[in-house]
Order: sequence, then structure tokens, then C-alpha cells
Amino acid sequence: MFPEHVTISKVNSYSENTLLSHLDIQFIKIGSDFLIAKMPVNFKTIQPMGILHGGASVALAESIGSVGSNLLIDSKIEYAVGLSINANHIGSAKNNFVTGKGTLIHMGKSTHIWSIEIIDDDKKLISICRLTVMIIKKRKEK
Repeated sequence: MFPEHVTISKVNSYSENTLLSHLDIQFIKIGSDFLIAKMPVNFKTIQPMGILHGGASVALAESIGSVGSNLLIDSKIEYAVGLSINANHIGSAKNNFVTGKGTLIHMGKSTHIWSIEIIDDDKKLISICRLTVMIIKKRKEK
């Protein structure tokens, strides 16, 4: 599914000077039909009660799906952006890392739908997310 020329270092280079770099989100694996990224659970990503902030989990999930969709389209003529996301926060994390695995479940001409599961280092389920990504045609320059 993903182009063979895409490497993890290339994917991580897209994140420089973005929200992903501020949250220390790193892509760690590209599979034939999935994309995996990890994020630390630390002072940047926790809420006042000392557990992973749900918004940080959503940022991880949306990043996985949006980057995944942008890898699948022709970036010369279109781009992909998050349209809608749903997240169910099932567990909590207090330290180490969480890892999100995004799997494309629908690839249409104008939308992609991703299922993203976020787990902690002990493989405990933290969040389940569903992301709809809209594919937008770039405007021709005048």
C-alpha cells in the first residue's frame, strides 16, 4: 500500500517544527498496511493529574492517519487533512511511551478512514480512535 521509497527517516523529517516535534512523536514502523508512531508520556503530554492527556492521544492518532494518507496520495495535486476524529479513552498511562498503530480501513477518492489503537509499553489498551481524512485537490496557481 505505501510507496516502497518512503522511509521512516523521511516520514519523521515531515514532522520537524510541527506539533509532532513539540510532543516528541516519532514514527517507528511502516508496514504494508499500517503505520506506527510512539509518543512519550512526560511533562509535555500529561494532564494535571499526572496521566496521559486525552488530547495528546488524539494528536498522536490524528498524526498517524494524516501522515499515512499524505503518503498514499499524489502530493503534487492533492493533500490530506483530518476531517473528523472519535476517540475512546479506555486506560491511562503515567510514564514511558504510548504507541499508536494506524490501519487504513477505507481508501476512497475523497476520504480515507483510519482505525488507530494506542497502547502502553505493557501492551495495555489506552485509546481507540477512528479518523476520517479528507483528500483535497490543490488549487491551480494563476
